Amino acid sequence: MNQFKRIIQSLLDQDLYKVTMLQAYYHWFKNADECEFKFKCRNPGVNMAQYFNEIRDELEHLCTLQFTENELWWLSNLDYIKKDFIDFLRLFKLDFRHVHMQVVGNEIDIRFRGPLIYTTMFEIFALAIINEVYFRNQIPEPDYAQARRRLLDKITLIKEHPDNDRFNFSDFGTRRRFSREWHYQVVETLKNHLPDNFSGTSNMYLARELGIMPIGTMAHEFLQAAQAMEPRLVDSQKFALETWVREYRGRLGIALTDVVGFDAFLKDFDLYFAKLFDGLRHDSGCPYEWARKAIDHYRELKLDPMSKILVFSDGLDVHKALELYDTFKEEINVAFGIGTNLTNDFGAEALNIVIKMTRCRNQPVAKISDSPGKEMCEDETFLQYLANVFNIQRLVA
Repeated sequence: MNQFKRIIQSLLDQDLYKVTMLQAYYHWFKNADECEFKFKCRNPGVNMAQYFNEIRDELEHLCTLQFTENELWWLSNLDYIKKDFIDFLRLFKLDFRHVHMQVVGNEIDIRFRGPLIYTTMFEIFALAIINEVYFRNQIPEPDYAQARRRLLDKITLIKEHPDNDRFNFSDFGTRRRFSREWHYQVVETLKNHLPDNFSGTSNMYLARELGIMPIGTMAHEFLQAAQAMEPRLVDSQKFALETWVREYRGRLGIALTDVVGFDAFLKDFDLYFAKLFDGLRHDSGCPYEWARKAIDHYRELKLDPMSKILVFSDGLDVHKALELYDTFKEEINVAFGIGTNLTNDFGAEALNIVIKMTRCRNQPVAKISDSPGKEMCEDETFLQYLANVFNIQRLVA
Protein backbone atom coordinates (compact mmCIF):
# COMPACT_ATOMS: atom_id res chain seq x y z
CA MET A 1 0.00 0.00 0.00
CA ASN A 2 1.23 3.51 -0.81
CA GLN A 3 2.40 5.08 2.48
CA PHE A 4 1.98 8.60 1.13
CA LYS A 5 -1.12 10.71 0.55
CA ARG A 6 -2.11 10.88 -3.09
CA ILE A 7 -0.30 13.72 -4.82
CA ILE A 8 -3.18 14.77 -7.09
CA GLN A 9 -6.54 14.68 -5.31
CA SER A 10 -8.54 17.01 -7.55
CA LEU A 11 -8.59 17.79 -11.27
CA LEU A 12 -8.63 21.47 -10.27
CA ASP A 13 -5.06 21.00 -8.91
CA GLN A 14 -3.95 22.19 -12.32
CA ASP A 15 -2.75 25.38 -13.99
CA LEU A 16 -5.52 27.52 -15.43
CA TYR A 17 -3.93 27.77 -18.87
CA LYS A 18 -4.40 24.04 -19.43
CA VAL A 19 -8.16 24.51 -19.08
CA THR A 20 -8.30 27.68 -21.18
CA MET A 21 -6.34 25.93 -23.94
CA LEU A 22 -8.53 22.83 -23.58
CA GLN A 23 -11.64 24.94 -24.12
CA ALA A 24 -10.13 26.40 -27.30
CA TYR A 25 -9.15 22.90 -28.48
CA TYR A 26 -12.65 21.63 -27.73
CA HIS A 27 -14.21 24.33 -29.90
CA TRP A 28 -11.64 24.72 -32.68
CA PHE A 29 -9.15 21.79 -32.71
CA LYS A 30 -11.46 18.77 -32.39
CA ASN A 31 -9.70 16.99 -35.26
CA ALA A 32 -6.32 17.29 -33.50
CA ASP A 33 -5.77 13.56 -33.02
CA GLU A 34 -2.62 11.43 -32.81
CA CYS A 35 -0.83 13.90 -30.54
CA GLU A 36 2.19 13.17 -28.38
CA PHE A 37 3.65 14.85 -25.30
CA LYS A 38 7.10 13.81 -24.08
CA PHE A 39 8.72 14.10 -20.65
CA LYS A 40 12.30 15.29 -20.23
CA CYS A 41 14.51 15.89 -17.21
CA ARG A 42 17.16 18.45 -18.12
CA ASN A 43 19.27 17.85 -15.00
CA PRO A 44 22.19 15.59 -15.92
CA GLY A 45 22.74 12.37 -13.99
CA VAL A 46 19.36 12.20 -12.20
CA ASN A 47 18.26 8.60 -11.64
CA MET A 48 14.52 8.72 -12.26
CA ALA A 49 14.23 5.02 -13.09
CA GLN A 50 14.24 4.06 -9.41
CA TYR A 51 10.91 5.89 -9.00
CA PHE A 52 9.18 4.27 -11.97
CA ASN A 53 6.63 2.29 -9.94
CA GLU A 54 5.75 5.22 -7.65
CA ILE A 55 5.20 7.55 -10.59
CA ARG A 56 3.15 4.96 -12.46
CA ASP A 57 0.99 4.34 -9.39
CA GLU A 58 0.26 8.05 -9.01
CA LEU A 59 -0.61 8.41 -12.70
CA GLU A 60 -2.98 5.45 -12.46
CA HIS A 61 -4.71 7.13 -9.53
CA LEU A 62 -4.91 10.41 -11.48
CA CYS A 63 -6.90 8.58 -14.14
CA THR A 64 -9.64 7.72 -11.62
CA LEU A 65 -10.47 11.39 -10.89
CA GLN A 66 -13.31 13.49 -12.29
CA PHE A 67 -14.44 17.06 -11.72
CA THR A 68 -16.97 17.40 -8.90
CA GLU A 69 -20.14 19.46 -9.27
CA ASN A 70 -18.75 22.06 -6.85
CA GLU A 71 -15.59 22.35 -8.92
CA LEU A 72 -17.61 22.72 -12.13
CA TRP A 73 -19.75 25.38 -10.48
CA TRP A 74 -16.59 27.35 -9.60
CA LEU A 75 -15.28 27.03 -13.14
CA SER A 76 -18.62 28.09 -14.61
CA ASN A 77 -18.40 31.36 -12.69
CA LEU A 78 -15.29 32.36 -14.65
CA ASP A 79 -16.80 34.59 -17.31
CA TYR A 80 -14.72 33.12 -20.13
CA ILE A 81 -15.70 29.48 -19.48
CA LYS A 82 -18.66 28.38 -21.61
CA LYS A 83 -21.59 26.15 -20.72
CA ASP A 84 -20.99 23.53 -23.42
CA PHE A 85 -17.41 23.18 -22.21
CA ILE A 86 -18.61 22.66 -18.63
CA ASP A 87 -20.85 19.88 -19.97
CA PHE A 88 -17.79 18.33 -21.61
CA LEU A 89 -15.78 18.58 -18.37
CA ARG A 90 -18.61 16.88 -16.48
CA LEU A 91 -17.80 13.74 -18.48
CA PHE A 92 -14.04 14.33 -18.70
CA LYS A 93 -11.66 11.70 -17.38
CA LEU A 94 -8.02 10.98 -18.16
CA ASP A 95 -7.32 7.53 -19.57
CA PHE A 96 -4.25 5.54 -18.55
CA ARG A 97 -4.23 3.92 -21.99
CA HIS A 98 -2.80 7.22 -23.23
CA VAL A 99 0.20 6.85 -20.90
CA HIS A 100 3.31 5.09 -22.26
CA MET A 101 6.19 4.55 -19.82
CA GLN A 102 9.44 2.61 -19.95
CA VAL A 103 12.79 2.60 -18.20
CA VAL A 104 15.77 3.59 -20.38
CA GLY A 105 18.97 3.24 -18.38
CA ASN A 106 18.60 5.49 -15.35
CA GLU A 107 15.90 7.55 -17.04
CA ILE A 108 12.18 7.14 -17.60
CA ASP A 109 10.73 7.64 -21.06
CA ILE A 110 7.19 8.94 -20.51
CA ARG A 111 4.91 9.88 -23.37
CA PHE A 112 1.23 10.73 -23.56
CA ARG A 113 -0.37 9.78 -26.88
CA GLY A 114 -3.89 10.30 -28.15
CA PRO A 115 -6.37 13.03 -29.15
CA LEU A 116 -5.29 16.48 -28.03
CA ILE A 117 -8.36 17.09 -25.86
CA TYR A 118 -7.57 13.91 -23.89
CA THR A 119 -3.79 14.21 -23.58
CA THR A 120 -3.08 17.90 -22.96
CA MET A 121 -4.23 17.78 -19.32
CA PHE A 122 -1.60 15.20 -18.34
CA GLU A 123 1.29 17.68 -18.45
CA ILE A 124 1.04 19.65 -15.21
CA PHE A 125 -0.35 16.73 -13.22
CA ALA A 126 2.50 14.48 -14.34
CA LEU A 127 5.19 17.09 -13.64
CA ALA A 128 3.83 17.73 -10.14
CA ILE A 129 3.74 13.97 -9.51
CA ILE A 130 7.28 13.37 -10.75
CA ASN A 131 8.64 16.30 -8.79
CA GLU A 132 6.96 15.33 -5.52
CA VAL A 133 7.88 11.65 -5.83
CA TYR A 134 11.50 12.63 -6.39
CA PHE A 135 11.75 15.06 -3.47
CA ARG A 136 9.84 12.97 -0.94
CA ASN A 137 12.47 10.30 -1.52
CA GLN A 138 15.45 12.65 -1.74
CA ILE A 139 14.44 14.78 1.28
CA PRO A 140 12.33 12.52 3.52
CA GLU A 141 12.60 14.97 6.45
CA PRO A 142 12.36 18.45 4.93
CA ASP A 143 13.43 21.47 6.93
CA TYR A 144 10.18 23.40 6.78
CA ALA A 145 11.43 25.99 9.25
CA GLN A 146 14.27 26.91 6.92
CA ALA A 147 11.93 26.99 3.91
CA ARG A 148 9.57 29.32 5.78
CA ARG A 149 12.46 31.63 6.64
CA ARG A 150 13.46 31.74 2.99
CA LEU A 151 9.89 32.58 1.99
CA LEU A 152 9.59 35.31 4.63
CA ASP A 153 12.91 36.78 3.45
CA LYS A 154 11.45 37.12 -0.04
CA ILE A 155 8.34 38.74 1.36
CA THR A 156 10.48 41.22 3.30
CA LEU A 157 12.47 41.99 0.16
CA ILE A 158 9.25 43.00 -1.62
CA LYS A 159 7.84 44.93 1.33
CA GLU A 160 11.02 46.96 1.78
CA HIS A 161 11.56 47.64 -1.91
CA PRO A 162 11.11 51.34 -2.72
CA ASP A 163 8.17 52.33 -4.90
CA ASN A 164 6.73 48.82 -4.84
CA ASP A 165 3.08 49.82 -5.19
CA ARG A 166 2.90 48.66 -8.84
CA PHE A 167 4.96 45.50 -8.34
CA ASN A 168 2.59 42.59 -9.00
CA PHE A 169 3.46 38.92 -9.16
CA SER A 170 1.68 35.56 -9.25
CA ASP A 171 2.49 32.01 -8.25
CA PHE A 172 3.41 29.85 -11.26
CA GLY A 173 4.87 27.00 -9.20
CA THR A 174 2.54 24.01 -9.60
CA ARG A 175 4.68 21.94 -11.96
CA ARG A 176 7.87 21.96 -9.89
CA ARG A 177 6.53 22.37 -6.38
CA PHE A 178 8.10 20.50 -3.46
CA SER A 179 4.73 19.09 -2.47
CA ARG A 180 1.03 19.79 -2.68
CA GLU A 181 0.85 20.70 1.03
CA TRP A 182 3.83 23.08 0.84
CA HIS A 183 2.38 24.77 -2.23
CA TYR A 184 -0.78 25.57 -0.25
CA GLN A 185 1.27 27.05 2.60
CA VAL A 186 3.32 29.21 0.23
CA VAL A 187 0.31 30.67 -1.58
CA GLU A 188 -1.62 31.24 1.65
CA THR A 189 1.40 33.02 3.19
CA LEU A 190 1.83 35.26 0.13
CA LYS A 191 -1.86 36.12 0.14
CA ASN A 192 -1.76 37.10 3.83
CA HIS A 193 1.55 39.00 3.84
CA LEU A 194 1.46 40.74 0.45
CA PRO A 195 -2.19 41.57 -0.30
CA ASP A 196 -1.24 44.57 -2.47
CA ASN A 197 1.44 42.80 -4.52
CA PHE A 198 0.38 39.17 -4.81
CA SER A 199 -2.02 38.95 -7.76
CA GLY A 200 -3.01 35.29 -7.68
CA THR A 201 -1.98 31.79 -8.67
CA SER A 202 -1.96 29.68 -11.80
CA ASN A 203 -3.30 26.79 -9.69
CA MET A 204 -7.08 26.58 -9.89
CA TYR A 205 -7.53 24.48 -6.75
CA LEU A 206 -5.60 26.98 -4.63
CA ALA A 207 -7.40 29.92 -6.25
CA ARG A 208 -10.73 28.35 -5.30
CA GLU A 209 -9.71 27.31 -1.79
CA LEU A 210 -8.06 30.63 -0.89
CA GLY A 211 -10.43 32.97 -2.74
CA ILE A 212 -7.81 34.51 -5.03
CA MET A 213 -7.52 35.19 -8.75
CA PRO A 214 -6.66 32.27 -11.07
CA ILE A 215 -4.00 33.41 -13.55
CA GLY A 216 -3.17 32.06 -17.02
CA THR A 217 -3.80 32.22 -20.75
CA MET A 218 -1.86 30.08 -23.24
CA ALA A 219 1.29 27.93 -23.36
CA HIS A 220 3.71 26.95 -26.11
CA GLU A 221 1.69 23.89 -27.04
CA PHE A 222 -1.18 26.04 -28.35
CA LEU A 223 0.99 27.63 -31.01
CA GLN A 224 2.75 24.31 -31.66
CA ALA A 225 -0.58 22.55 -32.27
CA ALA A 226 -1.40 25.29 -34.76
CA GLN A 227 1.60 24.19 -36.80
CA ALA A 228 -0.34 21.02 -37.62
CA MET A 229 -3.75 22.69 -37.94
CA GLU A 230 -3.00 25.54 -40.35
CA PRO A 231 -2.38 24.45 -43.99
CA ARG A 232 0.61 26.81 -44.32
CA LEU A 233 3.26 26.53 -41.61
CA VAL A 234 4.28 30.14 -42.11
CA ASP A 235 0.76 31.23 -41.08
CA SER A 236 0.57 29.04 -37.97
CA GLN A 237 1.25 31.81 -35.43
CA LYS A 238 -1.34 34.11 -36.96
CA PHE A 239 -3.80 31.21 -37.07
CA ALA A 240 -3.21 30.47 -33.36
CA LEU A 241 -3.61 34.10 -32.31
CA GLU A 242 -6.74 34.53 -34.44
CA THR A 243 -8.24 31.36 -32.98
CA TRP A 244 -7.58 32.61 -29.46
CA VAL A 245 -9.29 35.91 -30.25
CA ARG A 246 -12.32 34.11 -31.67
CA GLU A 247 -12.57 31.95 -28.55
CA TYR A 248 -12.05 34.60 -25.86
CA ARG A 249 -13.26 37.82 -27.54
CA GLY A 250 -10.85 40.14 -25.75
CA ARG A 251 -10.45 38.19 -22.51
CA LEU A 252 -7.23 36.39 -21.48
CA GLY A 253 -5.27 38.67 -23.78
CA ILE A 254 -1.64 37.77 -23.04
CA ALA A 255 0.21 36.20 -25.99
CA LEU A 256 3.22 33.92 -25.64
CA THR A 257 6.03 35.00 -27.91
CA ASP A 258 8.83 32.45 -28.22
CA VAL A 259 7.58 29.33 -30.02
CA VAL A 260 9.65 30.24 -33.08
CA GLY A 261 11.64 33.07 -31.52
CA PHE A 262 10.59 36.60 -30.66
CA ASP A 263 11.73 38.23 -33.89
CA ALA A 264 9.57 35.88 -35.97
CA PHE A 265 6.69 36.47 -33.57
CA LEU A 266 6.88 40.24 -33.96
CA LYS A 267 6.67 39.92 -37.74
CA ASP A 268 3.25 38.30 -37.28
CA PHE A 269 2.17 40.47 -34.35
CA ASP A 270 1.00 43.42 -36.44
CA LEU A 271 -1.23 46.34 -35.45
CA TYR A 272 -4.33 44.14 -35.60
CA PHE A 273 -3.05 41.68 -32.98
CA ALA A 274 -1.23 44.35 -30.97
CA LYS A 275 -4.57 46.12 -30.46
CA LEU A 276 -6.48 42.93 -29.71
CA PHE A 277 -4.06 41.52 -27.12
CA ASP A 278 -3.42 43.22 -23.79
CA GLY A 279 0.21 42.23 -23.71
CA LEU A 280 2.95 39.64 -24.10
CA ARG A 281 4.62 36.95 -21.99
CA HIS A 282 8.37 36.32 -21.86
CA ASP A 283 9.61 32.76 -21.38
CA SER A 284 13.06 32.53 -22.95
CA GLY A 285 16.03 34.63 -24.01
CA CYS A 286 17.35 37.77 -22.36
CA PRO A 287 14.37 39.47 -20.65
CA TYR A 288 15.91 42.93 -20.98
CA GLU A 289 16.47 42.61 -24.73
CA TRP A 290 13.01 41.09 -25.13
CA ALA A 291 11.29 43.90 -23.22
CA ARG A 292 13.15 46.57 -25.18
CA LYS A 293 12.09 44.98 -28.48
CA ALA A 294 8.48 44.73 -27.28
CA ILE A 295 8.37 48.39 -26.20
CA ASP A 296 9.95 49.51 -29.47
CA HIS A 297 7.47 47.38 -31.43
CA TYR A 298 4.48 49.00 -29.73
CA ARG A 299 5.92 52.44 -30.39
CA GLU A 300 6.53 51.64 -34.06
CA LEU A 301 2.85 50.67 -34.27
CA LYS A 302 1.91 54.03 -32.72
CA LEU A 303 0.58 52.33 -29.57
CA ASP A 304 1.31 53.67 -26.11
CA PRO A 305 3.33 50.98 -24.25
CA MET A 306 1.73 52.14 -20.98
CA SER A 307 -1.57 50.79 -22.34
CA LYS A 308 -0.01 47.31 -22.56
CA ILE A 309 1.57 44.83 -20.16
CA LEU A 310 4.63 42.57 -20.26
CA VAL A 311 4.55 39.40 -18.18
CA PHE A 312 7.91 37.84 -17.25
CA SER A 313 7.93 34.15 -16.30
CA ASP A 314 11.26 32.59 -17.27
CA GLY A 315 13.15 31.16 -14.29
CA LEU A 316 12.48 34.17 -12.08
CA ASP A 317 13.35 34.79 -8.46
CA VAL A 318 12.24 37.81 -6.44
CA HIS A 319 15.55 39.67 -6.91
CA LYS A 320 15.40 39.35 -10.70
CA ALA A 321 11.73 40.32 -10.82
CA LEU A 322 12.36 43.47 -8.80
CA GLU A 323 15.28 44.43 -11.05
CA LEU A 324 13.09 44.06 -14.15
CA TYR A 325 10.34 46.05 -12.45
CA ASP A 326 12.72 48.91 -11.68
CA THR A 327 14.06 48.89 -15.23
CA PHE A 328 10.77 49.01 -17.14
CA LYS A 329 8.00 50.26 -14.80
CA GLU A 330 8.08 53.81 -16.23
CA GLU A 331 7.85 52.63 -19.84
CA ILE A 332 5.31 49.80 -19.76
CA ASN A 333 3.18 47.89 -17.28
CA VAL A 334 4.93 44.78 -16.00
CA ALA A 335 3.90 41.68 -14.05
CA PHE A 336 5.71 38.55 -12.98
CA GLY A 337 5.04 34.83 -12.69
CA ILE A 338 7.41 33.18 -10.22
CA GLY A 339 7.45 29.41 -9.95
CA THR A 340 10.10 27.08 -8.59
CA ASN A 341 11.84 29.75 -6.53
CA LEU A 342 8.64 30.14 -4.50
CA THR A 343 7.35 26.58 -4.27
CA ASN A 344 10.54 24.50 -4.08
CA ASP A 345 13.25 26.44 -2.22
CA PHE A 346 14.51 23.91 0.31
CA GLY A 347 18.23 24.36 -0.37
CA ALA A 348 18.51 21.40 -2.78
CA GLU A 349 18.91 21.70 -6.54
CA ALA A 350 15.50 21.92 -8.18
CA LEU A 351 14.57 19.61 -11.02
CA ASN A 352 14.38 21.18 -14.45
CA ILE A 353 11.66 18.95 -15.84
CA VAL A 354 9.31 19.60 -18.74
CA ILE A 355 6.66 17.87 -20.81
CA LYS A 356 6.36 19.23 -24.33
CA MET A 357 4.21 18.46 -27.35
CA THR A 358 6.22 16.70 -30.05
CA ARG A 359 3.49 15.61 -32.50
CA CYS A 360 -0.02 16.70 -33.47
CA ARG A 361 -2.21 14.99 -36.09
CA ASN A 362 0.73 12.59 -36.44
CA GLN A 363 2.91 15.42 -37.70
CA PRO A 364 6.02 16.76 -35.95
CA VAL A 365 5.60 20.09 -34.16
CA ALA A 366 8.28 22.06 -32.39
CA LYS A 367 9.35 25.07 -30.39
CA ILE A 368 12.55 26.89 -31.36
CA SER A 369 13.23 28.91 -28.26
CA ASP A 370 15.19 32.10 -27.71
CA SER A 371 17.25 30.10 -25.19
CA PRO A 372 19.51 27.20 -26.24
CA GLY A 373 18.72 23.68 -25.10
CA LYS A 374 14.93 23.91 -25.01
CA GLU A 375 14.12 22.12 -28.28
CA MET A 376 12.34 18.76 -27.90
CA CYS A 377 11.33 17.76 -31.42
CA GLU A 378 12.65 14.34 -32.48
CA ASP A 379 12.47 15.16 -36.18
CA GLU A 380 15.60 17.11 -37.12
CA THR A 381 14.37 17.62 -40.69
CA PHE A 382 11.21 19.34 -39.45
CA LEU A 383 13.19 21.49 -37.01
CA GLN A 384 15.38 22.77 -39.81
CA TYR A 385 12.36 23.31 -42.06
CA LEU A 386 10.61 25.27 -39.32
CA ALA A 387 13.71 27.42 -38.85
CA ASN A 388 13.92 28.06 -42.59
CA VAL A 389 10.23 28.95 -42.91
CA PHE A 390 10.48 31.57 -40.15
CA ASN A 391 14.00 32.64 -41.12
CA ILE A 392 15.43 32.04 -37.66
CA GLN A 393 18.80 30.95 -36.38
CA ARG A 394 18.66 27.93 -34.11
CA LEU A 395 20.56 28.28 -30.84
CA VAL A 396 22.69 25.33 -29.73
CA ALA A 397 23.36 24.64 -26.04
